[in-house]
Amino acid sequence: MSAGLIRIGTRDSILATWQAEHVSNLLQKEGYNTQLVFIKTEGDRVLDTPLPLLGGKGVFTKALDDALLNSEVDIAVHSFKDIPTATPDGLAVVAILEREDPRDVIVLRDNDDFLNNESVPGLIATSSHRRGGQWLNRYPNHQLTDIRGNIHTRLRKLEESNWDGAIFAAAGLKRAGLEDRIGHYLDWMIPAPAQGAIAVMAKEHRPDIERALMNIHHSETAICTRIERRFLQVLEGGCSAPLGAFAEVNGLSVNFKAVLTSLDGSTKEEIESSASIEHASSLGDLTAEKMMDRKGVMDILAEIRRDDT
Repeated sequence: MSAGLIRIGTRDSILATWQAEHVSNLLQKEGYNTQLVFIKTEGDRVLDTPLPLLGGKGVFTKALDDALLNSEVDIAVHSFKDIPTATPDGLAVVAILEREDPRDVIVLRDNDDFLNNESVPGLIATSSHRRGGQWLNRYPNHQLTDIRGNIHTRLRKLEESNWDGAIFAAAGLKRAGLEDRIGHYLDWMIPAPAQGAIAVMAKEHRPDIERALMNIHHSETAICTRIERRFLQVLEGGCSAPLGAFAEVNGLSVNFKAVLTSLDGSTKEEIESSASIEHASSLGDLTAEKMMDRKGVMDILAEIRRDDT
């Protein structure tokens, strides 16, 4: 990092650019000069393969990780849910920004008759095992179809299709100025770990970067998202499991709820727990261990691993 200049690595999608510019604006208010450096990832280039088959979340981050390790950029900005739980050697998440709305939503192509009439076999677009499993558990007569691309691409695909709706993250639509496209908030659906949060990565042992980001780091969001991601790390075991996890600070306590479904939604395991903020760091581990003690959970995870291979 040259005299006061922070080079910010980002993907070039509209949402990723918004997030990088948001971090840039916050840093400029702290007196730093910034420069955006756009980097294409494999997840941006390959749009015709479902994410679990393409390699999971890491396809959106590896190119940015390499740019950090090669000192081509000073920081990289990500949707926190896209960062694999095992970060590459030499890199660390150095700041987590205040979370946006963590909920999932459905965008409708036409109307929502398919939600209210069980005889109508709705067709829903999502590339997420988590969203798909929870949706089929609630609407077992519906069918799923895969969808990839940035927000505007997915909205266009929905408009040009015969699908009834597509599932999005509320945070992404709001940040892209598309909140008016939201048909319904899916309050019953447990979001992905760290959904709605922006994370900043950098090389380890960069006290200059840590100082620069200190004032934009949000400790409450950090507590919650680290619990969620730790639960994922312990329970997932490397597979693309349909796992949802959400932690929320309530006074001096942290409340945590999580869900695991089979791919077809026929089986669902939900769990809730809480702890004081003082002892919240172990909440993800303890809840994951309790989940794994339940009958059938390991069978679901084994099924997902077979599907991944």
